[in-house]
Amino acid sequence: MRQRYKKSLRAKRKKPIYKKSSFWFSFLLFLLSGAITYLALISPVFQIEEVKIFGDKGYNKRVSEIIERSINRRLMFFNSRSIFLANPFQIKKDILNAVPQIADAQIKRKFSNKLEVRLKKRQPVAVLVSGKNNFLLDKEGIIFQRVLNDKPGTMKIKKSSPRENLRLGEKVIDSQLISKILKISSQMMSLKVRVAEVDIISDERINLKSSEGWEAYLNPRKDIGWQLTKLKLDLENEIPLEKRKNLDYIDLRFGNFAPFKYR
Repeated sequence: MRQRYKKSLRAKRKKPIYKKSSFWFSFLLFLLSGAITYLALISPVFQIEEVKIFGDKGYNKRVSEIIERSINRRLMFFNSRSIFLANPFQIKKDILNAVPQIADAQIKRKFSNKLEVRLKKRQPVAVLVSGKNNFLLDKEGIIFQRVLNDKPGTMKIKKSSPRENLRLGEKVIDSQLISKILKISSQMMSLKVRVAEVDIISDERINLKSSEGWEAYLNPRKDIGWQLTKLKLDLENEIPLEKRKNLDYIDLRFGNFAPFKYR
């Protein structure tokens, strides 16, 4: 019994860690991970060397500065321009936030060391008049540039309660309402009437001032097609061309009627 007890107390000699297969597996895995990390993030192979910008040239310098800030990174003791760290979604967001004149930016990584940027500029459809300020307005209802004077022939849009301190890139008019206004303007052109100015009075009333000086009152929430049909019938049958210079307004908002009034 005493001999068995002594044997059980003998400590087994431990196997050195460097002789364990798990140690070498972990070590090789560490080396492999380090090599891949170096290759992807630090080595010259995947460092961005060229940024190509397509589209409107007027904003290339500003966009280039934004991209440079985004792709230049500091990784511990190393500077990196790795294409793997370039985030197209974040770069796009930064460009659109900083340059309201740009409607869209498509960013593509071209392996192994190029970045391709395609810019789409906003197109003005009208000038928003807000107090003493004028802004170019696109089809989405976004203001993107201040202008001192509206261009001749450009439709002006006003709101009954103008806001102060409007910010470029801000959506100020619902895009569906803008779409309706553009549709009305286009169809009125077919009647040889140009819309010079639009006053947004409320959600249920807009006043369109023609280049001839008279106004048409419409309800954008009702059937626009029917309201324009009434306008066409009035202009063709009830209001002779020679009398339009004395016309004050035509109210198209109610039912089958389109009452008008001379000055």
